[in-house]
Amino acid sequence: MKSQTRVVVIGGGVVGVSVLYHLTHLGWTDVMLIERSDLTSGSTWHAAGGFHTLNADTNMAALQGYTIRLYQEIEEISGQPCGLHHVGGLTLAENNERLDQLKAERAKHRYMGLETEIVGPDEIRRLSPITNTEGVLAALYDPLDGHLDPYGTTHAYAKAARWNGAEIQLHTMVERLGRQPNGEWEVVTEKGTVTAEHVVNAAGLWAREVGRMVGVELPLHPMEHQYLVTDPIPEVIGHDTELPHVTDPQGESYLRQEGQGLVIGFYEQNAKPWADGTTPWEFGHELLPNDLERFDDSLEFAFKRYPVLERAGIKQVINGPFTFAPDGNPLMGPMPGVRNYWCACAVMAGFSQGGGVGLSLAEWMIEGEPSRDVFAMDVARFGDTCTPPYTRAKARENYQRRFTVSYPNEELPVGRPLHTTPAYGLHKARRAVFGQGYGMEHVNYFAPEGEPLYEMPTFRRSNAFNAVAAECRAVREAVGINEVHNFGKYDVTGPGAGAWLNYLMANRLPREGRMVLSPMLSPSGRFIGDFTLSRLGPEHFQLIASYNAQAYHMRWFEQHLPESGVTVRNVSLERIGFQIAGPNARRLMERVADADVSNKAFPFLSVRRMHVGPCPAIVGRVTFTGDLGFEILVPPDYQIALFETLEAAGADLGLRPFGMRAMMSMRLEKSFGAWLLEYKPEYTPAETGMDFFVAFDKEDFVGRDAALRARDKPPPRRLATLVVDADDADAWRDEPIWRNGEIVGFVTSGGYAHYVEKSVALGFVPRELRAEGERFEIEILGDRRSATVTMEPLLDPGAKRMRG
Repeated sequence: MKSQTRVVVIGGGVVGVSVLYHLTHLGWTDVMLIERSDLTSGSTWHAAGGFHTLNADTNMAALQGYTIRLYQEIEEISGQPCGLHHVGGLTLAENNERLDQLKAERAKHRYMGLETEIVGPDEIRRLSPITNTEGVLAALYDPLDGHLDPYGTTHAYAKAARWNGAEIQLHTMVERLGRQPNGEWEVVTEKGTVTAEHVVNAAGLWAREVGRMVGVELPLHPMEHQYLVTDPIPEVIGHDTELPHVTDPQGESYLRQEGQGLVIGFYEQNAKPWADGTTPWEFGHELLPNDLERFDDSLEFAFKRYPVLERAGIKQVINGPFTFAPDGNPLMGPMPGVRNYWCACAVMAGFSQGGGVGLSLAEWMIEGEPSRDVFAMDVARFGDTCTPPYTRAKARENYQRRFTVSYPNEELPVGRPLHTTPAYGLHKARRAVFGQGYGMEHVNYFAPEGEPLYEMPTFRRSNAFNAVAAECRAVREAVGINEVHNFGKYDVTGPGAGAWLNYLMANRLPREGRMVLSPMLSPSGRFIGDFTLSRLGPEHFQLIASYNAQAYHMRWFEQHLPESGVTVRNVSLERIGFQIAGPNARRLMERVADADVSNKAFPFLSVRRMHVGPCPAIVGRVTFTGDLGFEILVPPDYQIALFETLEAAGADLGLRPFGMRAMMSMRLEKSFGAWLLEYKPEYTPAETGMDFFVAFDKEDFVGRDAALRARDKPPPRRLATLVVDADDADAWRDEPIWRNGEIVGFVTSGGYAHYVEKSVALGFVPRELRAEGERFEIEILGDRRSATVTMEPLLDPGAKRMRG
């Protein structure tokens, strides 16, 4: 075993060997994989081996498609068969809600180039004669679905990596990780120490333990999972082609052919976490004891869906553990706060996602960023919000919901409330219906008396529709109040703060007492964030961005900090408070502020310290509603006093609380984009209109060269606002945009703009077709709805209200 290498990958499952192969494929050949036992040990060897492209996140679906298409290439490079069976797959819909979901997925697949289709019961029976279609409305058919041999596939990756120069060290236990003064890692094993520039945690069931070697508690937990292998079945033997996969969400099962019999597995409600606290090091190629009682009800349902099962003998029961993150997606990327320590774990669908995870991580390590938006699996997306008990509860919830319809407006209940502010009780007393992000509770809307304190999950307009409309009217016609705790906030100070931010941000820095909007870009010119940047003093700045991106942004800041002269603090929970917005907002502020807040003294995009009632505050003359407004940030101890001050002073002005549903509706009326919707890590300012906030004439900033190239040669697509002739369902996200029978773009976000009473979508269309009155169609739940481009905001196009 060599003692020096560029990268050590810890873990020899399918994900570890995929990372190893992709590193060598992209040019880093001085790499080593260390495995405590044999390749496939842990979860890989006992996996059912299925693969599919269906995923609610379009980037995840695309990476799954990449993974599936990669297998043939890996076979050719390695000479090792993967045992591929491209038999296609059916996902059944037994009710209208499931059919809505499949129609929405089919629509996404159209612009992604995936050839799926909705088929009826007759076609289901033709493809899978063993499936009883009683009660089935339709199914989504994907010709790419199939299964493979886990052993052969893992060894194909490994052989391809070795062919490219990688070293694989088996039966070698990693005992600890240490940091040398020069930043390199000491990987201490039972057979000696290896020095490496980078370490990748691809340890699967042992990822928690390998995380703890560097002081990190990764948010993942193993879950037991069972499937059955049957004896040969005459109906299977007699079928002239291999049967397709069938996923039956109502029955919580997946089924495929295995030789002359069948494999059927279940994601049962009686889900069982495994290995609380730690995974035994001696575990590896064992199975867990059979526990068939866990899915008695599901098995009984399966006998009705697939009558041949009732007559089949059970050849083998497989009960083995594999890992889940709280949301079911992988944990991938550079670990915040631990330089050159990378994660590639919690990949519960390794044979669907392992290739995409390996590619993205290798790109990130070698090229500095992945080629796609991978925020949905970025290890930074949870920050430090997840305690082990919380992770365990959410992993169990996610397992239980594996085949549950995922609605765009749904808020999952387990592990909540986790984080709250002092105002939580005030909102609850006023009948707030809550959502959450990054572990923090926020108000979605306030339910009127007599209405349930619950928003019904749906793909269509929900029971919150009228309540949200009333909140929007209150803001537009009087004044509304909304908590602003759920934004990430950063305090930047030091003698080098201005110079550092000027390099990091694409816009110019404001003068003292002013604020600007600014993108923060990667070297390729894509978004890392969109910020409100305020100058509180000569070398004192406040940054405000997405609350959900705190660890993501802090990681970027830390990666670019100079050795001295700049201090960055995350003050997201040290500065909370409220925004007030609407035509009466200034009158309310004049009653409570100890400073002149007139438009002359305190114009749009001003920021100032003042007292609001008894509370010391940082007040910004800005609001995401697009109306006249003020954001008031105070220390947490003052939040209740601030609310009571504003409530008392605003009673006769029509002050009314509003939630995030109303705010997201109102931003559509102004064509305002949002993080991870219009501003994602794969989009650029030139595509989204944010180039208005790029100071191209600055000497240097991160991403400047790429931004200049995009300015001089504009990209082919451009973000547009479209008014949609919708029915009872609005565009939400990722719907295809059609023109003359062809797909020409897709929706980034949408909804109902209550005050102007129009259904609105933001989305990418060809640049040359982005013009007033241009007509398109948007496919919403299988129906193409007419949509018309509007080049000006639907409310206050001259921004007189916002700036007045």
